[in-house]
Amino acid sequence: MSEERVAVGTESEGGTPVEMPVVQLLTGRGFITGKSGSGKSNTASVVVEELLEAGYPVLIVDTDGEYYGLKEEYELLHAGADEECDIQVGPEHAEKVAELALEQNVPTILDVSGYLDETAADDLLRETARHLFAKEKKLKKPFLLVVEEVHEYIPEGGGMDETGRMLIKIGKRGRKHGLGIVGISQRPADVKKDFITQANWLVWHRLTWDNDTKVVGRIVGTEYGDRVADLDAGEAFLQTDWTDGDVRRVQFKRKRTFDAGATPGLDDFERPELKSVSDGLVGDLQSITEDQRREQERVAELERELARRDRRIEQLERELESARDVSEAARQMAEALSGETSLEPAQATLPDVGMDEELERLRSENTALEAEIEELRDRFDDSEVDGEDDRSRDEGVGTIEGSEMTDDTEAAGIAAEIEAASRRSLCSEAQTWAVIEALAEREGATASEIGAEVSAPFQHVWTLLMELRGCSCVERGSDGVYTLSPVARDLVLESADPLSV
Repeated sequence: MSEERVAVGTESEGGTPVEMPVVQLLTGRGFITGKSGSGKSNTASVVVEELLEAGYPVLIVDTDGEYYGLKEEYELLHAGADEECDIQVGPEHAEKVAELALEQNVPTILDVSGYLDETAADDLLRETARHLFAKEKKLKKPFLLVVEEVHEYIPEGGGMDETGRMLIKIGKRGRKHGLGIVGISQRPADVKKDFITQANWLVWHRLTWDNDTKVVGRIVGTEYGDRVADLDAGEAFLQTDWTDGDVRRVQFKRKRTFDAGATPGLDDFERPELKSVSDGLVGDLQSITEDQRREQERVAELERELARRDRRIEQLERELESARDVSEAARQMAEALSGETSLEPAQATLPDVGMDEELERLRSENTALEAEIEELRDRFDDSEVDGEDDRSRDEGVGTIEGSEMTDDTEAAGIAAEIEAASRRSLCSEAQTWAVIEALAEREGATASEIGAEVSAPFQHVWTLLMELRGCSCVERGSDGVYTLSPVARDLVLESADPLSV
């Protein structure tokens, strides 16, 4: 590979063939720019076609749906949100996408143009890039990541999010692991300058805006900044490290495959027959979606069953209370008629025994159901984006920190509620205090995390949390994270032991 080269065009003057070394394309950092219609996407496609023709896989981040035409000649995995894609994917598929592209040599188009939720598209790109970088640290296999509209991710002068930082990391450190990147943009003035100046190959197509031509002048030279507006379509200044920075005026060849990014004309055209990867590879990605769907359905099913049992418990509790009222009235009447102080306890409580036993059984079954739901939610939450989990937790923390201090009377009432919840649960008083203290210190945790921290059985902790939720001492987020209510948290801050208030 070290000597392998691919033809990309000819010099504008003299027609000398222009070739680029494969190893530099695959492992280096490239930058392709030019205004709309200047030929920048065609140049990127030519580079990709030549690498695919030579048998090297790439991953293309397609922001405008321009690259599916490559499937006219090559078998690629087209993954995105649209129905036209081979497979619909989300952030949860990122690791598998990276594995297919890098480890199984599957050329991939990651089409982010069809996502209505920009956050989902951003998360998908970030996680895919992160997994590529992590896997390359072990594999050290030459591989190219192509990113369209790179200014959206690594802007000049603007805030850069985690996705941008991940792409910058690949640009700075990916080469030593074999991971290259090429960024494409029609506005070089909007791209972070560090990315451009550290690129080891650059292609400057026609640019006309002053801010953009000034970038050319600063990086390539004043004369090129003055002449870049005069370039023809497909023509560009090519600047490469392997030619000691020598700048050549090059006419890039036309790509062989269907131009999906061309401006539509009035004439009808026939869309070419497109190739796709094997059903087996698509099935690998679909199985991830199916597993997640089944898990969500199982959670919904368990929650419906739990709600049904809760209603049954409420009904039994009402019936039991009514039976006890009748029993008490009968006892009082018997005492009044006979002059005796009481009836046999067994006679007074006999009607209650059956319902008490059923209530106990239902509560036990509900505890088991709730535990299963909690475990499923934990597994499901683990597959979600970590950043989203962090935002949910941050919001919870903000709510807690923004609460007002409660007075002594309210604190005493909360302490009584906690004490009562402790008695109704399977936790001891000491375990109850440990759970509340753990929640106060961590400012949010799952039942599993709390149980591990306080060395208490999961089922015991779960019953306590359910009781505390019932008296509004604990709140549970949609992500399965429990937090102390503002009032309960203030109580913990004011007292060494909430049960001693």
